[in-house]
Amino acid sequence: MLTAINLCKRVATTENELEILQDISFELEVGRSLAILGESGSGKTTLLGILAGLDTPTSGQVVLNGKSIFELSEEQRAQLRKENLGFVFQSFQLIEGLTALENVMMPLELKRDKKAREKSMEILSKVGLEKRMNHYTNQLSGGEQQRVAIARAFVSEPRLLLADEPTGNLDTETGQKIIDLMFKLNSTLKTTLVLVTHDIHLAAKCDEALMLSGGQIVERRTGGDVVIDEQARTEQSVDEPGVDIPSVKERRSSVEGIIND
Repeated sequence: MLTAINLCKRVATTENELEILQDISFELEVGRSLAILGESGSGKTTLLGILAGLDTPTSGQVVLNGKSIFELSEEQRAQLRKENLGFVFQSFQLIEGLTALENVMMPLELKRDKKAREKSMEILSKVGLEKRMNHYTNQLSGGEQQRVAIARAFVSEPRLLLADEPTGNLDTETGQKIIDLMFKLNSTLKTTLVLVTHDIHLAAKCDEALMLSGGQIVERRTGGDVVIDEQARTEQSVDEPGVDIPSVKERRSSVEGIIND
């Protein structure tokens, strides 16, 4: 479904060349989910933009559905995005002068979907905005704008959903609804998910996780291991320095052994 091959991104500065991404490679199969984690400035958002074909790498390639996207013209890339991609921007990218409903309807109208209004109203209800559909973007809070952006990404049931901090501006309850919606889409429609997030609990629901630092992949994990690692770090911080702490898995095994005895 999605393959990144030796992606590098460099930009010139007044003093030297800044390397934003260094030799990023991974493969994600249809219906799988991937979390990309890392500190601010680690290259997460740049990577997401390149995967969507919205930015170009200095070198390397992205293959989407068997097509090497940077060998396509900009018009062909736009068509590929329209047919395959949903994207949730961290800055929302809503169109001022349009209502929440009209923003969500846009990708369906570009596809000339006769049920654009009906589908858009349904998805807005699912993200809790049934009473805000006819409000303009400047009449919505930041969290509401984010939900509109998420609804717009979901509404066309994309094969690949890319999301930059999809729950970052949401309260816990609404954030959980969005997470449930994303993984329902992932489960029922085999939508492939790529999520940039700081939320380890969201990352733990993904099949795989990549840790970025300084523009490089420094660690690859299964999603569940992200939470286990965080637990271990928390437990280490309250213990004496230098004391070896058994892993969560080891301690679970010990407890199970005691119970079974």
